[in-house]
Amino acid sequence: TQSHIGMLFAGAILPGLLGVLGYIAAVKWFVWRNPAAAPPAEGASRAERLTALYGIWPVLALFGVVMGGIYSGFFTATESAGIGAVGALFFALASGNLSLRRIWQIIVETAIASTALLAILFGAFVFVEFINLTGVHKGIESFVSAAGIPPVVVISIMVLIYILLGCFLETISMMLITIPIFFPIVIGLGYDPVWFGLLVVIVAEVGLITPPIGINLFVIKSMAPDIRIQSIFSGVVPFIVADLVRVTIIVLFPGIVLWLPGLLF
Repeated sequence: TQSHIGMLFAGAILPGLLGVLGYIAAVKWFVWRNPAAAPPAEGASRAERLTALYGIWPVLALFGVVMGGIYSGFFTATESAGIGAVGALFFALASGNLSLRRIWQIIVETAIASTALLAILFGAFVFVEFINLTGVHKGIESFVSAAGIPPVVVISIMVLIYILLGCFLETISMMLITIPIFFPIVIGLGYDPVWFGLLVVIVAEVGLITPPIGINLFVIKSMAPDIRIQSIFSGVVPFIVADLVRVTIIVLFPGIVLWLPGLLF
């Protein structure tokens, strides 16, 4: 969509903070219903807290370099990916926990993941070209305009589609399949591309945790095989509700996403 990556990053900050508040509320509600789920933990001393904080300084440094470089204009978002990878490799080597065998495993795993991603991208490019040649997106846009459907209803339908797709597909596949069709419609309705980009990211992730087939729920199950899948389904519901409230707020008040990008850029 040729959207400005810096504006997208900036637009994500306030929705991210809304997500934090929503998840806090979800946890508070869950614990209020079942206090035994979160018994009081032992307190940590100030020295222990400082030691734990010191342990994350490489992550903070890498984050500062990458994001600072993007916002200062020192390098592009694509270049920042390479700088971030090199920085992560440097910190990993400095820690002394990275052997030559592990480096080789990382290279192989990266090659496999990159090949799979390139296959998805190839299929997406073919699909986009098919849409451009057939004019499907223009036909849908004309139909929506002629039908007089309120824009908020159109956006709500798109949100529902993403949540349903999230039950079967992962995020990148969802975006590559749907954006070529949805994006012209959204722009035709007068919405900002940065706002739409953030909305898509959020609702796609909500779809990944939506029962009964949310992919990430089964990832959780594989990581915690002793927990019943029914417990995972019920446990994720408060967080889905919190995210749906956040999506509703963002749809009704786009300025929450667009205020900070407009201020910075």
